Amino acid sequence: MQLNKEFKLVVFPTDLGWVGILHFNHMIELILAGHPGQTELLEALPSIDFDVTGWDLAEKEWVDRFQQFASGVPVCFDSLELNLGGVTEFQRLTLNRCRKIPYGKTISYGELGAMVGAPRAARAVGSVMKKNRHPWVIPCHRVVSRTGIGGFSSPRGVELKRQLLDLEGYSGGTQNQSDGFA
Repeated sequence: MQLNKEFKLVVFPTDLGWVGILHFNHMIELILAGHPGQTELLEALPSIDFDVTGWDLAEKEWVDRFQQFASGVPVCFDSLELNLGGVTEFQRLTLNRCRKIPYGKTISYGELGAMVGAPRAARAVGSVMKKNRHPWVIPCHRVVSRTGIGGFSSPRGVELKRQLLDLEGYSGGTQNQSDGFA
């Protein structure tokens, strides 16, 4: 993130905890999701200046979508603009491919690696998912271990990943074999 920008922060509660969306001119820089309270969310933000004045129409739409998603409604986040600056080409490919995983579907870290041309890069994919600055929009919770759900870097860790997967009907294993989102 460039620190000379004037960022805006949108903070709101959802059924899965507090969410914060940090953006510059509606280009989303960072999403913090699943915090137990507003105070904890604000403490997790980078040390930068931001404005928290009232929401405009686009921000209100974001809030509505995130709240619906957290309550179990399938929501499309495709139109949200994300700043993926500062990532490598492999990270960009991995994040963009992850963004295409449909609601209610999962793939393994290794399968995602294979989809971006790195079939032996399961650990590298896991590292990219761990650093994902746009959770829920880039649904890293849908990337699972071939032996279980794997890890999750959020304030509530794997507990939140399991809640997200349960909302989407996850029953274990990977579910992408013939879903055609590749």
